[in-house]
Amino acid sequence: MRRNPRELEKTHSVLTRRAVLLGGAKAAFIGALGLRMQYLQVDQADQFRLLAEENRINIRLIPPARGDIFDRNGKIIAQNTPSYRIVVVREDAGDVDGVIARLSQLVELDDEDLNRAVTEMRRSPPFLPVTVADQVSWRDVSTVAVNAPALPGVAPEVGLTRVYPRGQDFAHVIGYVGPVSDYDLSQIEDPDQLLRIPRFQIGKVGLEAKKEDSLRGKAGTKRVEVNASGRVMRELDRRPGQAGSDVQLTIDADLQNYVQSRLGNESASAVIMDCDSGDLLAIASSPSFDPNLFVRGISVADYRALTEDKYRPLANKTVQGTYPPGSTFKMITAMAALEDGLIGPDETVWCPGFLEVAGRRFHCWKRAGHGHVDLQNSLKQSCDVYYYDLALKVGQDKISAMAQRFGLGIRHELPMSAIARGLAPDRAWKKRIHGEDWLIGDTANASIGQGFMLASPLQLAVMTARLATSRSVSPRLVKSIDGVEEPSGAGEPLGMNENNLRKMRRAMYAVSNDRRGTAYSSRIIEDAFRMAGKTGTSQVRNITAAERRAGVIRNEDLPWERRDHALFVNFAPYENPKYAVSVVVEHGGGGSKAAAPIARDITLQALYGGTPPLAAYPTKDRGRIQAQQERLQREQQARETARDRA
Repeated sequence: MRRNPRELEKTHSVLTRRAVLLGGAKAAFIGALGLRMQYLQVDQADQFRLLAEENRINIRLIPPARGDIFDRNGKIIAQNTPSYRIVVVREDAGDVDGVIARLSQLVELDDEDLNRAVTEMRRSPPFLPVTVADQVSWRDVSTVAVNAPALPGVAPEVGLTRVYPRGQDFAHVIGYVGPVSDYDLSQIEDPDQLLRIPRFQIGKVGLEAKKEDSLRGKAGTKRVEVNASGRVMRELDRRPGQAGSDVQLTIDADLQNYVQSRLGNESASAVIMDCDSGDLLAIASSPSFDPNLFVRGISVADYRALTEDKYRPLANKTVQGTYPPGSTFKMITAMAALEDGLIGPDETVWCPGFLEVAGRRFHCWKRAGHGHVDLQNSLKQSCDVYYYDLALKVGQDKISAMAQRFGLGIRHELPMSAIARGLAPDRAWKKRIHGEDWLIGDTANASIGQGFMLASPLQLAVMTARLATSRSVSPRLVKSIDGVEEPSGAGEPLGMNENNLRKMRRAMYAVSNDRRGTAYSSRIIEDAFRMAGKTGTSQVRNITAAERRAGVIRNEDLPWERRDHALFVNFAPYENPKYAVSVVVEHGGGGSKAAAPIARDITLQALYGGTPPLAAYPTKDRGRIQAQQERLQREQQARETARDRA
């Protein structure tokens, strides 16, 4: 069958278009393939050459800058400073021993650090840099750079390290940082990858540890190209991290320095608390230590010196130390009786020097007794028999409950290490812990802060602030984080009879300002700043009946560790309480002689915001106080000079 020429022409046209389209598609595919081959084989030749050597891209963390710590007035307490170190890469050094020998002729190397570095070199890949000298001077860095041809594999590096410019003043408050250890990692359920960076520093104790998450910051990242053995070939890009938060404390650095200096070489502690806000203006434990020693890793000799010191410089006595509160507890016993309506302020108790309780004599500190004493006189003269009698009327459970209302026997939450709960036991406690019944003699002992009673200097300051203000004031250490104010510790009203609290405050005023008061010799003369306080002496040994008959051995004649603890608490000014203070001198003897003078001096320093005038002191003390002030000022200037040089 013959086709129409028009149909043939149409069919031919269709076939031609299809052939052209198909041919064009093939040509485009071949062209694209050629271009891709050129891109892969020519343009990306270096990239694929690295891949052929089993290279890969790694993401490395960049340590963030740790947040700074400031005092309440903006003075720096902890900061980061550039730290120069010298590192050695084993594979580049070749003869490591020879290189280190030449390096030691140019730069002073610590034997302990060097031995640590050699050990680390042996167990690390040969291409990783190992630090042989840390925190070296710029002069040492320059020396290494100039002698680089003779020191293959040796290079200086720069980083950040923690520095505590105020040294011992804040060691027990903020603690210190140190390199992450295997133990640190084992204590964290899901550790941040930052913690695996070699020599990365984290808080070990104190505020540095408790506020670690805020201070640490967030890591940055960088992409690097590494080969199969892990050696870095080049850096591709980086993203900076987020610096840690800055923390501002409630502590006044100058006042803290004064308190630390005033405690001197005593094994002692002191707390100054703002009665309105609960802010801790100073919280010092003596003796102290230099936290900078721990940043790089403390030497064995330095650590042994700290741990073998009988005054325990590593312990923060303000919050970790718990002591029988002695007569400073008598206000609690009295408040329990007053609130229960068992006594009036004019009721008296006869004190012949002892009280018979269940066939046993409980002695007053004054062997001849105080005669008839009422509430105010009993506190003023610290008569023990008066409080034995009160305790037997009110009972231990009510005394324990009152102690807790005033902040004793409870753990105050602060960002500090090992805060003690203390102990304000009730009758059930002894049965639960010791499996024994509570005895009436236990109540007598507890009434004067002995026996099972235990309190820390922090708790005693809280107790005093609550007595002074009638509010449940709570301690505050952190003022703000990155400028955001932390909650105040002002607290709510205690809900107690204000007349009873006024009676206690008047009695405490008499302790410090009445001629027969146990703290009269440590009074403040300035009328506007008069203080109210209470002395305390807590026994650490048992006095036998035979010793009492022969005469109790004086503290001065006993070995240091067998002497009584000395305590004092106070608030000032009496009319408008601003500060509450507690001082404990371990084995210091009597509270009136050892603790009260320290408390008076640091109270005046806080009230005046600096060195108080001699007119604030009793006339007979002014010569001694002037010499003391001059000595402390010289010591402070010497420390500041040393700090500036460092």
